[in-house]
Amino acid sequence: MSTADEVLEKLRELRGYRTIIVGIGNTLKGDDGAGPLVCQQLYGKVCAGVMDVGTVPENYIRPIVKSTPENLLVIDAIDFGASAGTICMFKPEQLNSAIISTHTLSPRVFVNVVCEETEADPYFVGIQPAQTQLGQSMSPNVRQTVQWLVDVLIEIFPLGD
Repeated sequence: MSTADEVLEKLRELRGYRTIIVGIGNTLKGDDGAGPLVCQQLYGKVCAGVMDVGTVPENYIRPIVKSTPENLLVIDAIDFGASAGTICMFKPEQLNSAIISTHTLSPRVFVNVVCEETEADPYFVGIQPAQTQLGQSMSPNVRQTVQWLVDVLIEIFPLGD
């Protein structure tokens, strides 16, 4: 598992590469909306591609493949047993039965399909949720992590690059 500083270091390695940032989640389910919220705050502020795919990432496979990314950065609420708001970066092979996405379709399956058709290097940025029930609001810890991640991604992928 990685710390926020390790996540920052890994993300900085993506600078200068064609990257698609994909937010997965449901904004009506509390912390599950972390990925889409990151994307909403990044639109028009970064030189990377940004796609809020909501809860249906499979509907975005074609547009992602057509954009020929070098990196695929998937942001999602992932339960990896840490404190709420903890951020961690995973490679697909690190996601196993002990680390659970909040979605029925595995984001790993989505990424595997994209990577079969592109040469993109996939990365998952998981944010540990506290609450993912329908009608709940986002927890303060997750909201703070989302803002930190938005600021970091704007720094790494500034417009004009």
